[in-house]
Amino acid sequence: MSENDNDFVMAFQDSCDKPALLLIHGFPLSSSMWTPQIEDLGDYARVIAPDLRGFGNTDSVPGPYSITQLADDCADLLGHLNVATPFVVCGLSMGGYIALEFYRRYPEHVSGLILAATRAGADSPEGKAGRDKAAELAKNEGATAVSAGMLPKMMAAKTYENDPELVGFAQEIMSSASLNGVVGALAAMRDRIDSTPTLGDIDVPVLIIHGADDTLIPPTEAEAMHKAIPNSELVLVPDAGHLPNLEQPDIFNDAVIDFLEDLFGDVDEE
Repeated sequence: MSENDNDFVMAFQDSCDKPALLLIHGFPLSSSMWTPQIEDLGDYARVIAPDLRGFGNTDSVPGPYSITQLADDCADLLGHLNVATPFVVCGLSMGGYIALEFYRRYPEHVSGLILAATRAGADSPEGKAGRDKAAELAKNEGATAVSAGMLPKMMAAKTYENDPELVGFAQEIMSSASLNGVVGALAAMRDRIDSTPTLGDIDVPVLIIHGADDTLIPPTEAEAMHKAIPNSELVLVPDAGHLPNLEQPDIFNDAVIDFLEDLFGDVDEE
């Protein structure tokens, strides 16, 4: 091969014939929060878990960001990976806001939605002010100042008190968030639209998973979405707060597996 032959685009085929499952992480986390799902759901789906811009191993891109932009980032990734459509989109907390936006923008690509520890409504004026206050805190004291204040609220009190290993794991993930990522994502969440008016238009199956002890987004928000979305199922996870996929991974994963099998049949068959 000559030197001039080195600049080319290589085509490829993907041998994975399972349905795809896109996992969109929450704030201020990364794809590492999906470790129990990546480990346990691989027999049932092609699991794809991106790091959103400014988080994990993705470049720390200056903000502000928008929920639309983050949804488009996910769509671009799946296009780059040549993922077969339609696929299931799952988002937790901020990831849920992105999942709803993804469905609005690319409904033809979505076979089902999983909305975990999230809400449909936009921020209240007090909530928007809180986002701005958190952004200023991050700029003045560093991104970890925001995660430090959030950590005790991310889990059920029982989990936070009795599972130091899980608390340490979550803290490690949250402490890796970049300043650009934290400030940019706070702006995106602050300015997101209210998804409530469009919930009744969702015409794919929806699984709503919510921690029964979530104090950041109370379970009443999940119940409201369940009532508004025609073809939806609600799973309230006991002894779980805002991270039900980490606090009760077996319950979370079983619910997702049941959802995938209802959509695609026995996806574990060769």
